[in-house]
Amino acid sequence: MSMKKLRRFYFFTLPKILILFGFLALVLAYGPIIKDEIWFALKEAKSQVFVLEDPQAQKDSVFARFLTSKPISIDPINKDFSIVIERIGVNAPVIADVSVTDEAAYNEALKNGVAHALTSNYPSKEPGNVYLFAHASINFWQLGNYATVFNLLRKLDNGDKIHIFYDQKDYVYKVVNKEYLKGWNTYPLTRPVIEPTLTLQTCDPPGTTINRLVVTAILVDVLPKEETLD
Repeated sequence: MSMKKLRRFYFFTLPKILILFGFLALVLAYGPIIKDEIWFALKEAKSQVFVLEDPQAQKDSVFARFLTSKPISIDPINKDFSIVIERIGVNAPVIADVSVTDEAAYNEALKNGVAHALTSNYPSKEPGNVYLFAHASINFWQLGNYATVFNLLRKLDNGDKIHIFYDQKDYVYKVVNKEYLKGWNTYPLTRPVIEPTLTLQTCDPPGTTINRLVVTAILVDVLPKEETLD
């Protein structure tokens, strides 16, 4: 290669190649977030709703989410322990009794679903704090199938419903608070509660540990209703 061609490569071609690779890396990293944001904006614009186990609604799929405005049915991934959030299309298993201090253990658990903190309560009508945490991440290729499950958690508003399926029952919670805390703050896990409470926690912004997004909800119903003797 002549010196003229070599200079042209270093000063013209190589920078373009590096810019292209940088752009592709950004798309790969932030693609899931962009996709989720586009889907949510379209869903809201279409007034599309997600409903639990509705035989009249369409089954959940990429096609249904992006190309139709019809209601979409979410069938819980299991009823032993799982979470469904209709507003943001979340449907994931919950991995019980995960240590919040053992990074290797909780990272392994988060590859398979949403983690339930070892020191927190299980869903119940009794006062207690059910503490669940999951990724809002950009490096999905390292963190597994559920790396982005809480990417849209910040879209929840007061009054939105969260379903926790546990032991074949549907525990229905209503969002009452959303807050951002700096760094690793254990208060949402250790705080005393006087009613059945659900706490959801994730990172914010996605892919960072700058803040913790904490969503608090309270129990409003348990389905199916227990039969009472007259």
